[in-house]
Amino acid sequence: MTRFLENIKDKKIILASNSPRRQELLRGLEIDFEIRTNPVDETIPSDIPAEYVAAYLSKLKAESFPDELLENEILITSDTVVIENGHVLGKPNSEKEAFDMLKSLSGATHTVMTAVTIMDRLKRITLEDETKVTFRFLEEEEIWHYIKQYQPFDKAGAYGIQDWVGFIGVSKLEGSYFNVMGFPLHLVYEQLKKW
Repeated sequence: MTRFLENIKDKKIILASNSPRRQELLRGLEIDFEIRTNPVDETIPSDIPAEYVAAYLSKLKAESFPDELLENEILITSDTVVIENGHVLGKPNSEKEAFDMLKSLSGATHTVMTAVTIMDRLKRITLEDETKVTFRFLEEEEIWHYIKQYQPFDKAGAYGIQDWVGFIGVSKLEGSYFNVMGFPLHLVYEQLKKW
C-alpha cells in the first residue's frame, strides 16, 4: 500500500470486477486488493435516463454484497457506459452489432460515463465521471479490421480506447482518459485518501 493511503493500511480492499483493465489500473495506484464478484442482473429499467445508468449499475453491484463485508473491508464496484445521442451503447453481442456501433461513433463525439461505488459497513458513496470522446471518420475496412483482430465484445460501445482503434481513431478527448478505460482513478484515489 502506498504511503499516501496510510489511513486505510489496515483495511482490505475488495474490487468487485473481473475487468482486467480495472484490475491493472487499481494496481497502478499501488493498492493491494482482492477480487470478489457476485452475480448481478444488469437489466436497465427503461425509465432511467442514459446519464444515470452507470451509477445505477455501480450501486446495484455494491448492493449484491448486502451483509458480506467485514469490519475492515472496503468494497469498490464500477460500471462504464457509452452514451450516443441519449442512448446507452452496451457490449455488442455480434460482429454486426459491433460494426453498427463503431460506424455510428465514427466522425462524431460521444460521452463515456463511469460510476464507482466505494462502500464499507458504515457508509457508501458513488462517484461519477464523464469524458467526451471524438472519433475521426473511420473507414469500414478499419472497423472490420478492429472487430476481427480485437474482438471487442466485452467493451461498452464496442471499443477500448487503449486498443488499436483508439490509437488510430480518437482525435479529441475532453476529460479523463482512464475514465474511458473504465476507472476514474483520480476520483477513487481522492476518496480513499479521505476514507
